Amino acid sequence: MSRYGRQTTSLVLYFNFHFFLSLFCYLPLPMVFSQLSSNQKTAMINLSNNLNTPTRVVSWDVNKEPNPCLWTGVRCNPPTNSSVIQISLAGYSLSSSDFLPLVCRIQSLQILDVSRNLLTTIPPPFISDCGKLGGLKLLNFSWNNLKGRLPDFAGFSGLEALDFAANNLDGSIDSELDGLVRLRSLNLSFNHFTGFVPTRLGKSKVLEELELSMNAFDGPIPAELVGYQNLTLIDLSGNRLSGSVPVGIRELAKLEVLILSANRLSGRIPQSISNITSLWRFAANSNNFNGSIPDGIAKHLKNLDLSYNSLSGSIPSDLLSSLNLHTLDLSNNRLEGQIPEIQSPSLVRLRLGNNSLDGKIPSTASATHQKLTYLELENNNLTGLISPELGDCRNLALLNLAHNHLSGALPADLGNLGSLEVLRLESNNLSGGIPIQITQLPKLSVLNISWNSLNGSIPPSVSHMRSLINMNLQGNKLSGSIPVGIASMNSLMELQLGENQLSGDIPRMPANLQIALNLSSNLFQGPIPETLSMLSGLEIVDLSNNKFSGKIPDFFTGMGALTQLLLSNNELSGEIPDFASWVMVDTSGNKGLTNRTTRSTPTQTEKKNSYAVTIVLAVVAAVVAFGAVTTVALSLLRQNDRVNDERVQTGEELAVPEVLQGNLLTANGIHRSNIVFTRAMEVVSDRSNIVLKTRFSTYYKAIMPSAAIYFVKKLNLSDKIFQLGSHERFAKDLEVFGKLSNSNVMNPLAYVLTIDSAYLFYEFAPKGTLFDALHGISGDDMDWGSRYGIAVGVAQGLSFLHGCTPSPILLLDLSNRSILLKSLKEPLIGEVELLKVTDPSKSTGNLSTIAGSVGYIPPEYAYTMRVTMAGNIYSFGVILLELLTGKQAVSEGIELAKWVLSNSAQQDNRDHILDYSISRTSIAVRSQMLAVLKIALACVSVSPEARPRMKSVLRMLLNAR
Repeated sequence: MSRYGRQTTSLVLYFNFHFFLSLFCYLPLPMVFSQLSSNQKTAMINLSNNLNTPTRVVSWDVNKEPNPCLWTGVRCNPPTNSSVIQISLAGYSLSSSDFLPLVCRIQSLQILDVSRNLLTTIPPPFISDCGKLGGLKLLNFSWNNLKGRLPDFAGFSGLEALDFAANNLDGSIDSELDGLVRLRSLNLSFNHFTGFVPTRLGKSKVLEELELSMNAFDGPIPAELVGYQNLTLIDLSGNRLSGSVPVGIRELAKLEVLILSANRLSGRIPQSISNITSLWRFAANSNNFNGSIPDGIAKHLKNLDLSYNSLSGSIPSDLLSSLNLHTLDLSNNRLEGQIPEIQSPSLVRLRLGNNSLDGKIPSTASATHQKLTYLELENNNLTGLISPELGDCRNLALLNLAHNHLSGALPADLGNLGSLEVLRLESNNLSGGIPIQITQLPKLSVLNISWNSLNGSIPPSVSHMRSLINMNLQGNKLSGSIPVGIASMNSLMELQLGENQLSGDIPRMPANLQIALNLSSNLFQGPIPETLSMLSGLEIVDLSNNKFSGKIPDFFTGMGALTQLLLSNNELSGEIPDFASWVMVDTSGNKGLTNRTTRSTPTQTEKKNSYAVTIVLAVVAAVVAFGAVTTVALSLLRQNDRVNDERVQTGEELAVPEVLQGNLLTANGIHRSNIVFTRAMEVVSDRSNIVLKTRFSTYYKAIMPSAAIYFVKKLNLSDKIFQLGSHERFAKDLEVFGKLSNSNVMNPLAYVLTIDSAYLFYEFAPKGTLFDALHGISGDDMDWGSRYGIAVGVAQGLSFLHGCTPSPILLLDLSNRSILLKSLKEPLIGEVELLKVTDPSKSTGNLSTIAGSVGYIPPEYAYTMRVTMAGNIYSFGVILLELLTGKQAVSEGIELAKWVLSNSAQQDNRDHILDYSISRTSIAVRSQMLAVLKIALACVSVSPEARPRMKSVLRMLLNAR
């Protein structure tokens, strides 16, 4: 882990190290166990009594363990244990601050850690009393809900580390920290501080680490910081700082990390940066820097990030020759010219995408490139061949050369890249066939060579690519048939073969396909194969622009995850089956198709036969009626038999589920009196009550006897991913979510468990989903006020979930279909419990089986296979882009985030991205939309590390209006 990632705990580790060091020094001698003084023991017992209440449980019990030095989170001075020196109460969900003054009675205290709680205030007696503790060295209040201004730290003469990160503190900072004469580390990141960057940070100016990121500081970077000559870390990212970087920064001879990202800084990158020999990380991405990159800037650096600026000119010839350089990111600038030869032996990642670079791909024929793992040169003007020398970079995990002008054949030497996980070569001028060697890459998860001029057939050896998740070959000149062995590719989630010349029989597809199957614009003919019915988890099926004939199979209506079915421009005939309201079906260009509700005018011949037909129909009707009566009678006799929900057509009633366990989770008396479990089970036995289906859930509209309306959501416990071992564990997990309290989060009010399903009760959202409202299904007019209100509401809910203690609540599937609307300005985040009540290890394939909805899945998921906060923020960024553009997350096979990123390189010309029907309403609306667009672009950054935290996103959204 990098030093920067350890900043908030570095001094805790420092003090703990000295604790164990001193303990070690005494090990050769007999251990002396003396007891705490009576005053200290009394103080600890009083503190324990205060913390152990029905609502606050800290595992301190003097009856079970009479020695407080052995309590969890407590440390005493070694080796005598005669005084308490450290108290850690992190992650206990403490909300009341009344215990804090009691801590100050422990005169020997050196370290106090109350991070990751729910504290909202700091009592004045704490400041006045603990300020007198001369030995107090570290104070950690990070990740709480503290509000108001920063306290005035009078006293605290020995304090060396102060951490108030991730709270809700606001206002400006002036002299509050001036008296901290020994302050070495200050972390105030992720708050709402305003005004200028504080410069009164201890009269003795011994500060070493300054972290002020993700606030609302404005103005220039103060030149006074140069007076703190011991600074090793400065992080001012995510503020509103403007102006240029002070020239005097070069005087900070000990500086190791300088992070200025995501501000409004401008001017040139100062040449003096190269003079700081200790500096190993410099990040100034997402600003307005212009001009050329200074020569020699990377002479001493390991990590340099200048992406998302307006830098121009060529890349300095010496930039890629630095001996220490590990990562270089110059993407999304205006750089021109050729890429210098890569000579940095330590280079791991090189990102130069979204510029105007030309010439050939630089040579990599050198033993010095063995560490190169990520090479990203997409969206430039590179020409020539893909050099076979790339096959010598044996550690490459990601190779992205998409959207250039590369030509020639795919080199077979790429098959030497045994560590390659992602290969993206789309939108070039490549020709020839697909080398068999590429289909033998063992770790490849993403293969995109679409929109080239590749020909020949798809090699049968693609079936050996058992790790492949996404295969995109569309937009080429491939011919022949699809290899039969493709069915064995068990990890494949998305298959794009459209816009080719493929023909023949369609083989059985991989059962785990979920995102999309695209066979459009080929030469397929005959009936739609029945084998597609096995793809129950598939969201998008595109068979358009072929010569399919016959009827549209009814099995499509039983594919529960299906959201888009594209059958246009074929030769289909017969009646169009009835699809659920959430499925978008395109059958245009099929002359033989009719709706089941459409009656054609009979011809003369048909009229002559009408009497005979009437007689036949009458006989058939009598037989059907008799059969129906018989069926009903048998059904009544077997009413307790289980019925397979997936095989019953809409409107057909099922057996009422038997309640094994039901419980109310809410304390609200109205809900407790309205919810009737037996009535709810009657509702879910009738599929006509379904109002929404998502990848993992089915929502029913349940009207209670009191006329109150609720959502009842069904989770199918027979699905392996929901098997958690017992109903008791499942119920316990649900009760955790029942205690959530946020107006923008759907928290369960009650639950019912049956043999094979769980049913959760929620407040009803009459406006449906965000998808319905935004894309016109509900008929509502989404003006900017409504869109902005939804964005803020979702941000508030997501910020709340990410801030939950003791651990954040992450969303498995955040999309426009998992956000429901009480009104056009009151969004509710749904599906919050999914990640907790699912077990990905028991999915039918691997973790990718439950990756979320197409278009919202972060790019890093292909390598990490983990749901993270950064991934949630990416999904939220896609939602912001939908609100801004009016487009869907995926349109015509193109992901919205990728389209926006490729069309937003010029910061002064982004109007074409916005929904013109909204942005044209006023100059103020346009300005606000452009401000929100900048936030959305930060959220969908390709790099997870570059995405802001949700608290910062929320703050920026509130400031955008």
